[in-house]
Amino acid sequence: MLIIESTSHDAYVNIASEEFLMKNYPDQDIFLLYVNAPSIIVGKFQNTLAEINLDYVKENNIKVVRRMSGGGAVYHDLGNLNFSFHVPHKDQDFMDFSQFTKPVVDMLNEMGVNAELVGRNDLLVDGKKFSGNAKLSRHGKIVQHGTILIDSEMEILASALKVNPLKFVDKATKSTRSRVTNLIHYLPEGTTTESFKKLLIDFILKENEHAEIHSFTEDEMKEIHKLVEEKYSTWDWNFGFSPNYNFQRAIKVPAGFIEAHIEVERGGNMKKVKIFGDFFASQPIEEFEDYLIGQNHDIDFLEEHLSKIDLTQYFGKVTVEEILPLFK
Repeated sequence: MLIIESTSHDAYVNIASEEFLMKNYPDQDIFLLYVNAPSIIVGKFQNTLAEINLDYVKENNIKVVRRMSGGGAVYHDLGNLNFSFHVPHKDQDFMDFSQFTKPVVDMLNEMGVNAELVGRNDLLVDGKKFSGNAKLSRHGKIVQHGTILIDSEMEILASALKVNPLKFVDKATKSTRSRVTNLIHYLPEGTTTESFKKLLIDFILKENEHAEIHSFTEDEMKEIHKLVEEKYSTWDWNFGFSPNYNFQRAIKVPAGFIEAHIEVERGGNMKKVKIFGDFFASQPIEEFEDYLIGQNHDIDFLEEHLSKIDLTQYFGKVTVEEILPLFK
């Protein structure tokens, strides 16, 4: 088994490294550990916009990254340790999460923390969740990755993943919010994410006779950064990959009340747009609706394009900044 400790806190890099390892180490058991700066990691089959508080995420420079596996959205920060097991598929039971959560549970039990696997894929202490796990099978390998909340900022976690359920109607996989806790309340005083990571590495080394430490080479890092550039940092993957969904939003501006009903197709393009309200328009609102059809449901993209047209023709005295919340 190769034990790899990422030196990067960039969520794009660390999520990309999982795909790189899957493709380039087909027959090798791997244990990867990484810590991300503030970021939200969404499941492959989720509608990203329906899982996050977009305004909060943008204001706080929180990265949003789609992973390869299913499951729900999770918040990462420097108080959250992430681990990832990669093994050849062979005769593995895909739905059995116990094998790769056991080292974490066993180590914590040895430390006097009454951790346990509950349900399919959650680790709990005192009935509260501190670790969620997800899994995928591809290229002849199984990857199971999980989070360990050690000293994460819970208020930010709650705010970043809080979204208005009335905005979205879709068939994407929804995250289930559980009561969560940080392990810091149960660990020896002075424990940090870094010290806990070292303990877990030592435990894996002790339990696996042939385990050895491995570091990414310069060439490997170039390949990982290429994946980041081409996939994991792109709007197309992180947002546009979302399934079809319907979006509804109403705002009040000086020009009046405006309501938008938008149908977005896979790929993130707006397929149908209907605008309602009590505003006054000198030009048919259908022109504005037609202008939006085919455009990305992406705020930065829309801000650029709406700046190129005269919005007052459709909504009276209004600015781009006042209209943008209609699409958030």
